[in-house]
Amino acid sequence: MHITILGTGTSTGVPQIGCNCPTCTSPDPRDKRLRCSALIEVGGRRILIDCGPDFRQQMLHTEFHRLDAVLITHEHYDHVGGLDDLRPYSIFGDVKIYSDKDCCNHLKQRIPYCFIEEDKRYPGVPALILNVVQPHVPFSVEGVEIMPIRVMHGKLSILGFRIQNMAYITDMKTIPAEEISLLKGVDTLILNALRHETHPTHQTIEEAIAFARGLDCPTTYLIHMSHHIQPHAEEEALLPEGFHFAYDFMEIDC
Repeated sequence: MHITILGTGTSTGVPQIGCNCPTCTSPDPRDKRLRCSALIEVGGRRILIDCGPDFRQQMLHTEFHRLDAVLITHEHYDHVGGLDDLRPYSIFGDVKIYSDKDCCNHLKQRIPYCFIEEDKRYPGVPALILNVVQPHVPFSVEGVEIMPIRVMHGKLSILGFRIQNMAYITDMKTIPAEEISLLKGVDTLILNALRHETHPTHQTIEEAIAFARGLDCPTTYLIHMSHHIQPHAEEEALLPEGFHFAYDFMEIDC
């Protein structure tokens, strides 16, 4: 499995507009964080996780090939704001979007023109097909099995995804106890860690570390960071063994 981390920033991105803090003004390219997304290449298939408002910018850095699936964790704008920009990928056929029922309903309400039936589409609209999935019920994308996992973004139920021995979880604050068994045996975990200070709907860095340790996961990459952490090099040096701060366009083989 080959993973390209397309974005590692929280909803405002880093640098945050109007901010002159040490992280926002850092010259280190690892401190330039687009909104969270990842491209998974496995079994000859390409699977995108989340499609935020920086999607176009992110994909200009990758080779242009078919996307076999787009997995959406939840309906917040920083995770779905780029769906319209999937339209170039329609040349390969309909782009299949997978999320839970509530998220799919929200998407149809917010951008209905993206989900027009084929015989009613007008030129130029993206050809997107919504597919409803359920937590704990695996589904297959061209032979690649994907397990949706329910996590809690504050009071909002959202999805994480497990593909083979990799799991991708963003925007989690807590997780129901019954979900933990679905993550056993994961050896590569991509996990949200907003900042050090407590937040009502996101894990802190310390909470993310404790969660990954509870799974006994050997390698964890932290994502969805805000500008409230110190510059990358300083924070990375403080992490325990087996943990890393991911950065935009980082590539992982697992």
